[in-house]
Amino acid sequence: MQSPFANSSRAAVWEWTQVALLALNLGWTTLCLGGYRPETLIVTLPLTGLLVGVHLASRWGEVPRAHAAGWWLLPFLAYAAANVVWITPERWLGWRDWLGWAQMLAVFWVVLNGVRSRRARVALFGVLVLLGVVAVLLACYQRFVNPSWLMLGRTQAAQFLGRASGPFGIPNSLAAWLLLILPAAVAMTVERGARAELRILGGFLVLVFSLGLVLTVSRGAWLAAAVVAVLWPLWAGRGRRLRRLGYSGVAFAVVAVVGGVLWLAMPTARERLHQMRQDTGERTRPIMWRGAFKLFQTHPVCGSGAGSYNDLFEKYRPEDYQDVPRWAHNDYLNTLSDYGAAGFVLCFGVGAGIAVVCAAKARRTVGRREPGVKRRGRTDGDDHALIYRPALAMGLAAFALQLVVDFHFKIPALAMAFAVVAALAVQAYWPVETMRRAGLLHKAGALAGIAMLTLAMAGWVWPMYRAEALRYAARQSIDRAARAHATVDEMGGVVLAARTDLARAVAFDPANAEAWADLSYAIALRAHNEPARVREIGHDAQAPAERALALTGAAPEFWARRGAALDLQGQWHEAGNMFIRALQLAPARGTFWYYHAYHLSLDATDPGRAEAAIAFCLRLDPNNYEAQALQQRLAERHRAR
Repeated sequence: MQSPFANSSRAAVWEWTQVALLALNLGWTTLCLGGYRPETLIVTLPLTGLLVGVHLASRWGEVPRAHAAGWWLLPFLAYAAANVVWITPERWLGWRDWLGWAQMLAVFWVVLNGVRSRRARVALFGVLVLLGVVAVLLACYQRFVNPSWLMLGRTQAAQFLGRASGPFGIPNSLAAWLLLILPAAVAMTVERGARAELRILGGFLVLVFSLGLVLTVSRGAWLAAAVVAVLWPLWAGRGRRLRRLGYSGVAFAVVAVVGGVLWLAMPTARERLHQMRQDTGERTRPIMWRGAFKLFQTHPVCGSGAGSYNDLFEKYRPEDYQDVPRWAHNDYLNTLSDYGAAGFVLCFGVGAGIAVVCAAKARRTVGRREPGVKRRGRTDGDDHALIYRPALAMGLAAFALQLVVDFHFKIPALAMAFAVVAALAVQAYWPVETMRRAGLLHKAGALAGIAMLTLAMAGWVWPMYRAEALRYAARQSIDRAARAHATVDEMGGVVLAARTDLARAVAFDPANAEAWADLSYAIALRAHNEPARVREIGHDAQAPAERALALTGAAPEFWARRGAALDLQGQWHEAGNMFIRALQLAPARGTFWYYHAYHLSLDATDPGRAEAAIAFCLRLDPNNYEAQALQQRLAERHRAR
């Protein structure tokens, strides 16, 4: 059945414009490390805003009614905004988290309601497939030519060497992308009603995407793919139960053979699988998961606040874990921690409800033959070989399983890709073709929406991410220089440039508390180059530290920044209270014990306290170079006495 949306040439122009904008955004964001860097989002979010604006403008003529599934998810977006305004202790992070959700739901809404014709849907899914092929080519280059290579001139982290991530920074992210599109390639290959050339193309894509999935050495993705492959015939297969069990058994045998080959042929895979068995699954992720669940238990209804996980996790950090998690590495637990049970139900509960409705509609149409469609061929007359609806559902199911061990919804490219596939699947299972002509009120609402969107992008979103991009780059430059053990003069040049950028950052977005804290840090570092102006520098560093604390008292680093500024001014006792407050918020973080030990070392009358603090710091983090240097200086001072 051809969508009536495709009958209007005017509607087709609008539809293809939306497809082109979304394709451009997906390509840009994916090839820029998945879009997690703020300088990428400076482009990504305005492109999404433009996409939504075009969609609003397109709905002036005769168009399909808005799909109910899109409306179902809007309450979560409203609740999340309320959470940022009234609950989260770190509002600047909360808004960035909210914008991530808003972008994903905006893409879902636009595809669900604005991309209805068969060709446009196939073209959009084809963009995901093409990007998948490009991603695997980049993964091959990374794995076989230059293992340390990453997009944007960056270097791969040591922990991921030997694994391929393609255009992403993390191998698991590439695996998630491939999970979404691999089932479509498989369906294209085995579909009896497909043309021979399409089946050949499908077989080629299966080989390419399978190779990419193997090169990621992503245990979570492999397990998710295996579970879906084995259980899918039982849940969604047709025919008698014994026949479905047979298909499931065949799938299990294939999975076992593939697993055996990987074990024998790939030392990296063997090492990771052995590590998983040795650690009884995982070692570090359960630490992050327990922290998220404890935060949920503390705030069960509304959560601890959007974007608050990273800092509030410090309260539950064990002594043998010193990494900075940022997220819980489980999108379900992260949402439960940040937004509570209310947010979890409004997000994942409603999403599950949409899936249940789609499954119910699929059961009612099983065996029903539509005009021009073979009974064992495509399940929807408006589908194409690339977008069989069972294949879409399998990709979504595998992706959803991998969310148990990763944070894919925090990676913009993956969130948008998931939204595209989810919208195409909902269209296929739950079609809505009722037409309506826009009235005056509808047109006025569209104009108002476009105006508000333009103002929000220009006056709020762009300055927010421009500020974060400046802050991120400035802080990274300081940290790189410190890790390289730069000389005082070299560090002075780096700090001066960083201070300039951080001052611009807080001018763009005065609500970015991290930018204020980093500005305080950059100012304080100038004391090494200008020892005669230490007190003055300390006074200058105190003001931005206090601005950061005025925005939130939940971040332990902000208290340490204020303490460092007070130390420079000679206010030793007042500074000590700041470091103690930081330790109360992060009692098991080695970095803050180093700050406290350095502060205590300024009091030469009682060296024992500084020595005890630095010893505890090194027990928590034995590889802390600065702490090792301080311990050596304290030992030399002790011998000199």
